[in-house]
Amino acid sequence: MNIELFIRKNIRHLKPYSCARDEFQGIASVHLDANESPYNPNFNRYPDPLQRTLKEKIAEIKNVRPAQIMTANGSDEAIDLVFRIFCEPREDNVVAMEPTYGMYKVAADINDVEYRPVLLEENFQLNASKLLTTTDKHTKAVFLCSPNNPSGNLMNHEEIRAIIQNFNGIVVIDEAYVDFSTEQTWLKELDNYTNLIVLHTFSKAWGLASLRCGLAFASEEIIALFNKVKYPYNVNRLTQNQTLDELNYGDRKNTWVEMILTEREPLAEALKSLPVVEKIYKSDANFLLVKVRDADKTYRFLTEKGIIVRNRNKIPLCNNCLRITVGTPDENHALINALKDFSNCLNK
Repeated sequence: MNIELFIRKNIRHLKPYSCARDEFQGIASVHLDANESPYNPNFNRYPDPLQRTLKEKIAEIKNVRPAQIMTANGSDEAIDLVFRIFCEPREDNVVAMEPTYGMYKVAADINDVEYRPVLLEENFQLNASKLLTTTDKHTKAVFLCSPNNPSGNLMNHEEIRAIIQNFNGIVVIDEAYVDFSTEQTWLKELDNYTNLIVLHTFSKAWGLASLRCGLAFASEEIIALFNKVKYPYNVNRLTQNQTLDELNYGDRKNTWVEMILTEREPLAEALKSLPVVEKIYKSDANFLLVKVRDADKTYRFLTEKGIIVRNRNKIPLCNNCLRITVGTPDENHALINALKDFSNCLNK
């Protein structure tokens, strides 16, 4: 696929901002080029705008090339850049499955791009034919989330492949929760599909949500476009250094994932035993989508007990559903006890 055909004309001809750290890369004893303060060492210098050292480590862990990585201020920055690079405002559109992560629509609205949601099947599964039928010549991107949020399930692998192979545009697969699933990542397909963008994050399995470090993986051509359009110093030095340090403790991340997965099934079983709970949906993520008798009342009761879950009652296909993150054993125990109290209140 010729990616050039899908780039907005103004982006194609954009001359990116050249910052001081782009123009000189190396070691120097005197820095007088960027109007930085000469005082307060370790914090007074601008960070590497392309996060080269961090990308080398990520490439080693993810088994990709550094040039296939864009480091972002959270995955939301990468999502926004897809619109800014490929979608002409008030002319183009994107298609996404529904329900799914809400920032795809927010980014579309911010960029004045039509957003076309395609309802998932009743089991929250993807129908490639239905989604592809919704596209037209002005559809520049398709957004897929697997495992999906808020349903928690993996999308059928072959349905995704059918979309990648048959859609003439950019396909974004958001794999924020892939560490909690048994499915292999789509990263291994990057060299096979030039129109593929895969999103990862350090916010979930790595426990680094406060650092705001997201990742986009794609062909070197698409990554070059991301680097062309993004703000120069989009990931600060503290985030780069702390993330790099955390990557040296991959075994710790794996232990955390295992602990969450160990808690997920017992939590689901405990929830099933409660009268207030009607259904637990299969999860390949670090959360459960739970259908209850009355989501609004249940949510309010839990908040009064100091327990915060996510009320998804107004989301399509999620009537009376709560999204519940798998916590520590103590947190999960507190949740179950609170729901037992709520069940008792309903029975009085």
